[in-house]
Amino acid sequence: MLKKMGWCLLTLMTSISVQANDKAVIGSTADMYVAHAELPYVARIDTGAVNTSLHAFDLKVEGGSAKNMKENIGKMLSFTTENGQGQTKRLQAKIVKTSTVSNSQGTETRYMVDLDVGFKGKERKVRVNLRDRSHMDYKLLIGRNWLKGRYVVDVSDKKYIGPVAPISIVESGMMFKTRIDTGAVENSLHAVNFKIDNEDTDMEKNVGKVIHFTTENEKGESKVVKSRIVETSLIRNAQGSEIRYMVELNIGEPGEEYKVKVNLRDRSKMTYKLLIGRNWLQGHYIVDVSM
Repeated sequence: MLKKMGWCLLTLMTSISVQANDKAVIGSTADMYVAHAELPYVARIDTGAVNTSLHAFDLKVEGGSAKNMKENIGKMLSFTTENGQGQTKRLQAKIVKTSTVSNSQGTETRYMVDLDVGFKGKERKVRVNLRDRSHMDYKLLIGRNWLKGRYVVDVSDKKYIGPVAPISIVESGMMFKTRIDTGAVENSLHAVNFKIDNEDTDMEKNVGKVIHFTTENEKGESKVVKSRIVETSLIRNAQGSEIRYMVELNIGEPGEEYKVKVNLRDRSKMTYKLLIGRNWLQGHYIVDVSM
């Protein structure tokens, strides 16, 4: 019985995992577009909100508004929306529903309309409630009704990166055309002409010492870099195994570099002089090989 329950639980977990993997990943904010308005918005992705919400003011119901908001369902509504850049657009849409929303200020009833919302060129129809969001940082809020069945939300705000990317190493002052390799645990940088202060023949005894080495990018630009050996790393590959020195360098997209460990090796015969592994990607990036 217990064995059967275990298999059922494993099957359920696998099913959930597959379902999650079928969905795209979205961060806590995203650049969105409201097709009807032809305006771009930086949208807040909010799993706590049932419905999507758009900044709207100067609402006018055609033919006059009934006192009871529900009696206006089916009528055309004109309103003005504004994005974070101050761009405005007057829109018209049919009232399809009203929504009563409870928050820290109390409760309020809002009109709901159907609008095409999403990434530019990939907008899709979703029900949107209209409210004055002028005092809020985000003029468009994406709720569960837009996310459901299509997206999982990653609040760590990971960015997408392709299999090859231009990456900067601050200490070298150079850019590298870099291979992004999710199969590699560590980053690896082309390095030759090692000179270690008070070098010892035992590599482990050089940990903590200053190392000077020459690196070169794919354009043939070279620079002598000075750093400190933080540890050694045993690397296994098709050619066997080798021990490499590891240093900490500031690596990343220009202006967004951060410190990470890098192993040093002669990559002169390789196309890419810098290889980015999982220790740089983890927690920051999602790799899309179609980019």
